[in-house]
Amino acid sequence: MEPEPIIRLNDVHKTLGQQQVLRGITLAIPKGKMTTIIGRSGEGKSVLLKHMIGLLQPDRGEVWVDGVDIARLHAQRLNEVRKRFAMLFQSAALFDSLTVFDNVAFPLREKLRLPASEVNRRVDEKLEQVGLKGMGHKFPAELSGGMKKRAGLARALVMEPEIILFDEPTTGLDPLMAKTIHELICDMQRTFGFTAVMVSHEIPEVFSFSDYVAMIHAGVIAEMAPSGEFVKTQDPVVREFISVGGLYPVHPVSTAG
Repeated sequence: MEPEPIIRLNDVHKTLGQQQVLRGITLAIPKGKMTTIIGRSGEGKSVLLKHMIGLLQPDRGEVWVDGVDIARLHAQRLNEVRKRFAMLFQSAALFDSLTVFDNVAFPLREKLRLPASEVNRRVDEKLEQVGLKGMGHKFPAELSGGMKKRAGLARALVMEPEIILFDEPTTGLDPLMAKTIHELICDMQRTFGFTAVMVSHEIPEVFSFSDYVAMIHAGVIAEMAPSGEFVKTQDPVVREFISVGGLYPVHPVSTAG
């Protein structure tokens, strides 16, 4: 049985400047699963994520989050919906002037105003879960690229969100570290059960850690399927794109008689 969608985009259009980026996106994100969005650079993957969290509003179309069309909400109500989300950016977006501990504690202090003892407990717990135990005193400038990603993930997790959006979270990492960060994200997703939506260019790795894969092409969704089915697609555009990762030849030899 297919899981219920928690996010639905219906015929979403968006033009930025003179470029029509989204040309009628229709997509359903299954609740409690890992969905990865792939596609060429400039196809609008990050723009799509920003619509899901309400950072951008569609020119036309609907964006539903658990039965609420956020494209029609006023700011106060939209902020309430956003509390269910966290987002991990490419750069991890850490505050350079704050320690790792204070970076992770920041949303707890700003949004929940929890007692110091509870803040300390939550932050220490999340740092340990992402492999940064004992590193809270360090500043971002003292961290490696992989450690910055871990700190960003800890900050995303600390508010215990229902949905986390990942915008190319392994950008700038070597292949081995990228694999480690993907495995950590997947482990956290399985442990806590949040809905994950990831934009990634890591082909073919995405097929091993994603429950579902969607590909955006020419402003629409060219293909959306469970990972195991996606790799069997016969769509020539999709096959050509994922062949770059060595999944199969660009021009497979025909077996027709």
